[in-house]
Amino acid sequence: MKISRIARIGAIGAVAALTLAGCAANEGGNGGSTGEPNESSISGTIEATGASSQEAAQQAWVSAFQTANPEANVLYTATGSGTGRENFIAGSSNFIGSDRAFNAEEIAAGDFGSCASSDIVEIPAYISPVAVAFNLEGIDTLNLDAATIAGIFAGTISNWNDPAIAEQNPDADLPDQAIVPVHRADPSGTQETFTAYLEATAPEVWTNEASDEWPLQTGEGADGTSGVVDAISNGVGYIGFADASRTGELGQVAVKNGDEYVAYSADAAAALVEASPIEEGRSDHDLAFDVDPAAAPEGSYPIALVSYLIGCVEYEDPEVAALVKEYFTFVTSEEGQKISEESAGSAPISEGLREQVLTAIDAIVVD
Repeated sequence: MKISRIARIGAIGAVAALTLAGCAANEGGNGGSTGEPNESSISGTIEATGASSQEAAQQAWVSAFQTANPEANVLYTATGSGTGRENFIAGSSNFIGSDRAFNAEEIAAGDFGSCASSDIVEIPAYISPVAVAFNLEGIDTLNLDAATIAGIFAGTISNWNDPAIAEQNPDADLPDQAIVPVHRADPSGTQETFTAYLEATAPEVWTNEASDEWPLQTGEGADGTSGVVDAISNGVGYIGFADASRTGELGQVAVKNGDEYVAYSADAAAALVEASPIEEGRSDHDLAFDVDPAAAPEGSYPIALVSYLIGCVEYEDPEVAALVKEYFTFVTSEEGQKISEESAGSAPISEGLREQVLTAIDAIVVD
Protein backbone atom coordinates (compact mmCIF):
# COMPACT_ATOMS: atom_id res chain seq x y z
CA MET A 1 0.00 0.00 0.00
CA LYS A 2 1.15 3.55 -0.72
CA ILE A 3 0.16 4.99 2.65
CA SER A 4 2.72 6.93 4.63
CA ARG A 5 3.21 6.38 8.33
CA ILE A 6 2.36 10.04 9.00
CA ALA A 7 -0.87 9.82 7.02
CA ARG A 8 -1.78 6.61 8.83
CA ILE A 9 -1.19 8.08 12.27
CA GLY A 10 -3.21 11.19 11.39
CA ALA A 11 -6.12 9.15 10.09
CA ILE A 12 -6.15 6.84 13.07
CA GLY A 13 -6.07 9.73 15.53
CA ALA A 14 -8.85 11.59 13.74
CA VAL A 15 -11.17 8.59 13.69
CA ALA A 16 -10.48 7.19 17.13
CA ALA A 17 -14.02 7.82 18.27
CA LEU A 18 -15.44 6.22 15.14
CA THR A 19 -13.26 3.15 15.53
CA LEU A 20 -14.16 2.80 19.20
CA ALA A 21 -17.82 3.02 18.30
CA GLY A 22 -17.34 0.21 15.81
CA CYS A 23 -15.41 -1.88 18.32
CA ALA A 24 -18.10 -1.34 20.93
CA ALA A 25 -20.65 -2.55 18.42
CA ASN A 26 -18.49 -5.59 17.75
CA GLU A 27 -18.70 -6.55 21.40
CA GLY A 28 -22.46 -6.83 21.00
CA GLY A 29 -21.81 -9.75 18.64
CA ASN A 30 -24.88 -9.64 16.39
CA GLY A 31 -24.49 -8.89 12.70
CA GLY A 32 -26.23 -9.28 9.39
CA SER A 33 -29.88 -8.77 8.53
CA THR A 34 -30.98 -11.82 10.47
CA GLY A 35 -29.63 -10.53 13.80
CA GLU A 36 -27.52 -13.69 14.20
CA PRO A 37 -23.72 -13.66 14.63
CA ASN A 38 -21.89 -13.96 11.31
CA GLU A 39 -18.94 -16.19 10.52
CA SER A 40 -16.77 -13.78 8.53
CA SER A 41 -13.44 -14.32 6.85
CA ILE A 42 -13.05 -10.61 6.11
CA SER A 43 -10.19 -9.04 8.04
CA GLY A 44 -7.74 -6.19 7.97
CA THR A 45 -7.85 -2.39 8.07
CA ILE A 46 -8.72 0.13 5.39
CA GLU A 47 -8.37 3.88 5.74
CA ALA A 48 -10.54 6.47 4.04
CA THR A 49 -11.05 10.21 3.95
CA GLY A 50 -13.51 12.47 2.22
CA ALA A 51 -17.01 13.88 2.21
CA SER A 52 -18.25 15.30 5.48
CA SER A 53 -21.79 14.93 4.10
CA GLN A 54 -21.36 11.16 4.52
CA GLU A 55 -20.12 11.39 8.11
CA ALA A 56 -23.31 10.33 9.92
CA ALA A 57 -23.95 7.56 7.40
CA GLN A 58 -20.34 6.37 7.56
CA GLN A 59 -20.52 6.12 11.34
CA ALA A 60 -23.59 3.91 11.05
CA TRP A 61 -22.19 1.87 8.15
CA VAL A 62 -18.88 1.25 9.91
CA SER A 63 -20.57 0.19 13.13
CA ALA A 64 -22.85 -2.31 11.37
CA PHE A 65 -20.11 -3.61 9.08
CA GLN A 66 -17.65 -4.17 11.92
CA THR A 67 -20.36 -5.92 13.94
CA ALA A 68 -20.84 -8.37 11.08
CA ASN A 69 -17.07 -8.60 10.43
CA PRO A 70 -15.28 -8.45 13.81
CA GLU A 71 -11.80 -8.80 12.29
CA ALA A 72 -12.29 -5.82 9.96
CA ASN A 73 -11.59 -2.16 10.69
CA VAL A 74 -12.80 0.72 8.52
CA LEU A 75 -11.33 4.10 9.42
CA TYR A 76 -13.22 7.01 7.82
CA THR A 77 -12.13 10.61 8.43
CA ALA A 78 -14.51 13.35 7.29
CA THR A 79 -11.99 15.75 5.71
CA GLY A 80 -14.21 17.18 2.99
CA SER A 81 -14.46 15.89 -0.57
CA GLY A 82 -11.65 17.99 -2.01
CA THR A 83 -9.14 16.77 0.56
CA GLY A 84 -10.36 13.22 0.05
CA ARG A 85 -9.68 13.37 -3.67
CA GLU A 86 -6.25 14.89 -3.04
CA ASN A 87 -5.47 12.05 -0.62
CA PHE A 88 -6.59 9.42 -3.13
CA ILE A 89 -4.31 10.91 -5.76
CA ALA A 90 -1.47 11.15 -3.23
CA GLY A 91 -1.93 7.53 -2.15
CA SER A 92 -2.89 8.11 1.49
CA SER A 93 -6.46 6.72 1.37
CA ASN A 94 -7.53 3.21 0.36
CA PHE A 95 -10.89 4.62 -0.73
CA ILE A 96 -12.67 7.94 -0.40
CA GLY A 97 -16.09 9.50 -0.12
CA SER A 98 -16.65 12.38 -2.51
CA ASP A 99 -19.59 14.62 -3.31
CA ARG A 100 -18.51 14.62 -6.91
CA ALA A 101 -16.92 12.03 -9.13
CA PHE A 102 -13.50 12.62 -10.65
CA ASN A 103 -13.92 14.58 -13.87
CA ALA A 104 -12.86 13.41 -17.32
CA GLU A 105 -9.52 15.25 -17.20
CA GLU A 106 -8.62 13.78 -13.81
CA ILE A 107 -9.51 10.27 -14.96
CA ALA A 108 -7.55 10.69 -18.19
CA ALA A 109 -4.48 11.68 -16.15
CA GLY A 110 -4.79 8.36 -14.29
CA ASP A 111 -2.71 9.70 -11.41
CA PHE A 112 -4.20 7.76 -8.49
CA GLY A 113 -1.45 6.91 -6.03
CA SER A 114 -3.77 4.73 -3.97
CA CYS A 115 -4.15 2.28 -6.87
CA ALA A 116 -1.94 -0.29 -8.55
CA SER A 117 -3.34 0.79 -11.93
CA SER A 118 -4.97 3.90 -13.39
CA ASP A 119 -8.46 2.38 -13.35
CA ILE A 120 -10.95 3.36 -10.64
CA VAL A 121 -14.43 2.46 -9.41
CA GLU A 122 -16.91 5.25 -8.66
CA ILE A 123 -20.35 4.38 -7.31
CA PRO A 124 -23.21 6.51 -5.94
CA ALA A 125 -23.72 5.51 -2.32
CA TYR A 126 -25.38 8.47 -0.62
CA ILE A 127 -28.15 10.59 -2.15
CA SER A 128 -29.33 13.48 -0.04
CA PRO A 129 -30.95 16.89 -0.37
CA VAL A 130 -28.73 19.92 0.19
CA ALA A 131 -30.74 22.10 2.55
CA VAL A 132 -30.73 25.88 2.47
CA ALA A 133 -30.87 26.58 6.19
CA PHE A 134 -31.16 29.83 8.13
CA ASN A 135 -31.38 31.27 11.63
CA LEU A 136 -34.11 33.87 12.21
CA GLU A 137 -36.00 34.34 15.46
CA GLY A 138 -39.61 33.19 15.20
CA ILE A 139 -39.36 31.95 11.59
CA ASP A 140 -39.09 28.24 10.83
CA THR A 141 -39.68 28.12 7.09
CA LEU A 142 -39.32 30.43 4.09
CA ASN A 143 -40.25 30.10 0.43
CA LEU A 144 -37.50 31.20 -1.97
CA ASP A 145 -37.00 30.92 -5.71
CA ALA A 146 -33.68 30.35 -7.43
CA ALA A 147 -33.08 34.01 -8.33
CA THR A 148 -33.58 35.08 -4.71
CA ILE A 149 -31.29 32.36 -3.34
CA ALA A 150 -28.68 33.33 -5.92
CA GLY A 151 -29.01 37.01 -4.99
CA ILE A 152 -28.53 36.24 -1.31
CA PHE A 153 -25.34 34.27 -1.88
CA ALA A 154 -24.04 36.68 -4.54
CA GLY A 155 -24.53 39.56 -2.10
CA THR A 156 -27.06 41.53 -4.15
CA ILE A 157 -29.84 40.77 -1.66
CA SER A 158 -28.44 41.78 1.71
CA ASN A 159 -31.37 42.35 4.09
CA TRP A 160 -33.98 39.94 5.35
CA ASN A 161 -36.89 42.31 4.61
CA ASP A 162 -35.82 42.76 0.98
CA PRO A 163 -38.91 42.85 -1.29
CA ALA A 164 -37.73 39.75 -3.18
CA ILE A 165 -38.00 37.73 0.06
CA ALA A 166 -41.06 39.49 1.42
CA GLU A 167 -43.15 38.99 -1.73
CA GLN A 168 -42.69 35.21 -1.49
CA ASN A 169 -43.40 35.14 2.24
CA PRO A 170 -46.28 37.57 2.92
CA ASP A 171 -47.11 35.98 6.29
CA ALA A 172 -43.55 36.08 7.65
CA ASP A 173 -42.51 38.85 10.05
CA LEU A 174 -39.18 39.51 8.36
CA PRO A 175 -36.72 41.59 10.36
CA ASP A 176 -34.82 44.65 9.15
CA GLN A 177 -31.57 42.76 9.60
CA ALA A 178 -28.49 42.06 7.53
CA ILE A 179 -28.19 38.68 5.85
CA VAL A 180 -24.95 36.79 6.49
CA PRO A 181 -24.53 34.03 3.88
CA VAL A 182 -22.22 31.16 4.89
CA HIS A 183 -20.30 29.03 2.40
CA ARG A 184 -17.63 26.36 2.64
CA ALA A 185 -14.08 27.62 3.13
CA ASP A 186 -12.67 24.24 2.04
CA PRO A 187 -13.16 22.59 -1.37
CA SER A 188 -16.45 20.74 -1.13
CA GLY A 189 -18.64 18.61 -3.36
CA THR A 190 -21.67 19.94 -1.48
CA GLN A 191 -20.56 23.43 -2.51
CA GLU A 192 -20.21 22.28 -6.12
CA THR A 193 -23.71 20.81 -5.99
CA PHE A 194 -25.08 24.09 -4.67
CA THR A 195 -23.23 26.33 -7.14
CA ALA A 196 -24.27 24.01 -9.99
CA TYR A 197 -27.88 24.60 -8.92
CA LEU A 198 -27.36 28.39 -8.94
CA GLU A 199 -25.60 28.31 -12.32
CA ALA A 200 -28.34 26.18 -13.90
CA THR A 201 -31.41 27.90 -12.46
CA ALA A 202 -30.44 31.56 -12.02
CA PRO A 203 -27.77 32.38 -14.62
CA GLU A 204 -28.79 36.04 -14.83
CA VAL A 205 -27.98 36.49 -11.14
CA TRP A 206 -25.30 33.86 -10.54
CA THR A 207 -22.73 34.41 -13.26
CA ASN A 208 -20.09 32.00 -11.93
CA GLU A 209 -19.44 28.44 -13.00
CA ALA A 210 -20.11 25.53 -10.69
CA SER A 211 -17.12 24.90 -8.45
CA ASP A 212 -16.16 23.10 -5.28
CA GLU A 213 -14.36 26.31 -4.25
CA TRP A 214 -16.34 29.45 -3.40
CA PRO A 215 -15.82 31.93 -6.26
CA LEU A 216 -16.70 35.19 -4.49
CA GLN A 217 -15.49 37.35 -1.62
CA THR A 218 -19.02 37.65 -0.23
CA GLY A 219 -20.26 36.04 2.95
CA GLU A 220 -18.46 34.04 5.58
CA GLY A 221 -16.51 30.82 5.06
CA ALA A 222 -16.56 27.80 7.37
CA ASP A 223 -14.70 24.50 7.30
CA GLY A 224 -16.71 21.35 6.70
CA THR A 225 -20.40 20.65 7.08
CA SER A 226 -20.09 20.98 10.85
CA GLY A 227 -18.48 24.40 10.51
CA VAL A 228 -21.27 25.69 8.28
CA VAL A 229 -24.00 24.35 10.55
CA ASP A 230 -22.27 25.75 13.66
CA ALA A 231 -21.91 29.17 12.06
CA ILE A 232 -25.60 29.34 11.15
CA SER A 233 -26.69 27.98 14.53
CA ASN A 234 -24.64 30.57 16.40
CA GLY A 235 -25.49 33.57 14.23
CA VAL A 236 -28.96 35.10 14.03
CA GLY A 237 -29.47 36.36 10.50
CA TYR A 238 -27.16 33.72 9.01
CA ILE A 239 -28.05 31.45 6.06
CA GLY A 240 -26.08 28.66 4.42
CA PHE A 241 -26.25 25.31 2.66
CA ALA A 242 -25.36 21.86 3.98
CA ASP A 243 -26.31 18.21 3.81
CA ALA A 244 -29.89 18.14 5.05
CA SER A 245 -29.19 15.45 7.65
CA ARG A 246 -27.17 17.98 9.63
CA THR A 247 -29.56 20.96 9.61
CA GLY A 248 -32.63 19.67 11.42
CA GLU A 249 -32.70 22.33 14.18
CA LEU A 250 -32.41 25.28 11.79
CA GLY A 251 -34.99 27.12 9.73
CA GLN A 252 -35.50 25.57 6.32
CA VAL A 253 -36.08 26.99 2.84
CA ALA A 254 -38.69 25.46 0.54
CA VAL A 255 -37.12 25.88 -2.91
CA LYS A 256 -39.27 26.85 -5.86
CA ASN A 257 -39.42 24.27 -8.65
CA GLY A 258 -41.82 25.21 -11.42
CA ASP A 259 -44.95 26.58 -9.78
CA GLU A 260 -44.39 24.83 -6.45
CA TYR A 261 -42.22 25.48 -3.43
CA VAL A 262 -40.73 22.11 -2.48
CA ALA A 263 -39.42 21.36 1.00
CA TYR A 264 -36.47 19.02 1.09
CA SER A 265 -37.05 15.32 1.65
CA ALA A 266 -35.24 12.13 0.73
CA ASP A 267 -37.97 11.18 -1.74
CA ALA A 268 -37.96 14.60 -3.41
CA ALA A 269 -34.17 14.46 -3.81
CA ALA A 270 -34.32 10.91 -5.17
CA ALA A 271 -36.84 12.03 -7.79
CA LEU A 272 -34.31 14.53 -9.17
CA VAL A 273 -31.44 12.05 -9.26
CA GLU A 274 -33.42 9.15 -10.72
CA ALA A 275 -34.48 11.39 -13.61
CA SER A 276 -30.81 12.10 -14.37
CA PRO A 277 -28.64 10.08 -16.78
CA ILE A 278 -25.18 8.68 -16.17
CA GLU A 279 -22.54 10.93 -17.73
CA GLU A 280 -21.55 9.90 -21.24
CA GLY A 281 -18.15 8.37 -21.82
CA ARG A 282 -17.92 6.62 -18.45
CA SER A 283 -17.06 2.95 -18.03
CA ASP A 284 -19.37 0.34 -16.52
CA HIS A 285 -17.57 0.78 -13.19
CA ASP A 286 -17.66 4.60 -13.22
CA LEU A 287 -21.23 5.63 -12.43
CA ALA A 288 -21.26 9.43 -12.32
CA PHE A 289 -24.66 11.13 -12.61
CA ASP A 290 -25.27 14.12 -14.88
CA VAL A 291 -27.74 16.00 -12.67
CA ASP A 292 -29.41 19.06 -14.24
CA PRO A 293 -31.29 21.12 -11.61
CA ALA A 294 -32.90 23.21 -14.37
CA ALA A 295 -34.63 20.04 -15.61
CA ALA A 296 -35.87 18.94 -12.19
CA PRO A 297 -39.14 16.99 -12.52
CA GLU A 298 -42.26 18.47 -10.99
CA GLY A 299 -42.39 17.85 -7.24
CA SER A 300 -38.69 17.05 -6.95
CA TYR A 301 -36.26 18.97 -4.75
CA PRO A 302 -33.82 20.66 -7.16
CA ILE A 303 -30.68 20.69 -4.97
CA ALA A 304 -29.68 17.08 -4.48
CA LEU A 305 -26.29 15.70 -3.61
CA VAL A 306 -25.00 12.47 -5.13
CA SER A 307 -22.08 11.39 -2.99
CA TYR A 308 -19.78 8.64 -4.21
CA LEU A 309 -17.56 5.91 -2.88
CA ILE A 310 -14.38 5.83 -4.95
CA GLY A 311 -11.88 3.00 -4.94
CA CYS A 312 -9.38 1.22 -7.14
CA VAL A 313 -9.93 -1.56 -9.65
CA GLU A 314 -6.55 -2.94 -8.57
CA TYR A 315 -4.76 -2.64 -5.23
CA GLU A 316 -1.22 -3.65 -4.34
CA ASP A 317 -2.51 -5.47 -1.25
CA PRO A 318 -5.13 -8.18 -1.94
CA GLU A 319 -6.41 -7.95 1.65
CA VAL A 320 -7.22 -4.28 1.09
CA ALA A 321 -8.93 -5.10 -2.21
CA ALA A 322 -11.12 -7.74 -0.58
CA LEU A 323 -12.07 -5.48 2.30
CA VAL A 324 -12.89 -2.47 0.09
CA LYS A 325 -14.99 -4.67 -2.19
CA GLU A 326 -16.90 -6.16 0.73
CA TYR A 327 -17.47 -2.75 2.35
CA PHE A 328 -18.72 -1.16 -0.89
CA THR A 329 -21.08 -4.10 -1.40
CA PHE A 330 -22.46 -3.74 2.12
CA VAL A 331 -22.93 0.05 1.92
CA THR A 332 -24.92 -0.17 -1.31
CA SER A 333 -26.95 -3.23 -0.30
CA GLU A 334 -30.60 -2.83 0.65
CA GLU A 335 -29.57 -3.21 4.30
CA GLY A 336 -26.77 -0.65 4.03
CA GLN A 337 -29.00 1.89 2.30
CA LYS A 338 -31.68 1.43 4.95
CA ILE A 339 -29.05 2.11 7.62
CA SER A 340 -28.06 5.43 6.03
CA GLU A 341 -31.70 6.37 5.50
CA GLU A 342 -32.43 5.84 9.19
CA SER A 343 -29.23 7.45 10.49
CA ALA A 344 -28.80 10.33 8.05
CA GLY A 345 -32.08 10.77 6.17
CA SER A 346 -30.60 9.86 2.79
CA ALA A 347 -32.54 8.47 -0.15
CA PRO A 348 -31.90 4.76 -0.84
CA ILE A 349 -30.64 3.94 -4.31
CA SER A 350 -33.16 2.17 -6.52
CA GLU A 351 -33.03 -1.54 -7.28
CA GLY A 352 -32.22 -0.81 -10.92
CA LEU A 353 -29.28 1.38 -9.94
CA ARG A 354 -28.13 -1.22 -7.41
CA GLU A 355 -27.67 -3.71 -10.26
CA GLN A 356 -25.36 -1.25 -12.03
CA VAL A 357 -23.52 -0.55 -8.76
CA LEU A 358 -22.89 -4.24 -8.08
CA THR A 359 -21.52 -4.65 -11.61
CA ALA A 360 -19.16 -1.75 -10.95
CA ILE A 361 -18.01 -3.16 -7.60
CA ASP A 362 -17.37 -6.52 -9.24
CA ALA A 363 -14.61 -4.85 -11.27
CA ILE A 364 -12.44 -4.65 -8.12
CA VAL A 365 -9.80 -7.36 -8.55
CA VAL A 366 -9.40 -9.70 -5.59
CA ASP A 367 -6.60 -12.25 -6.09
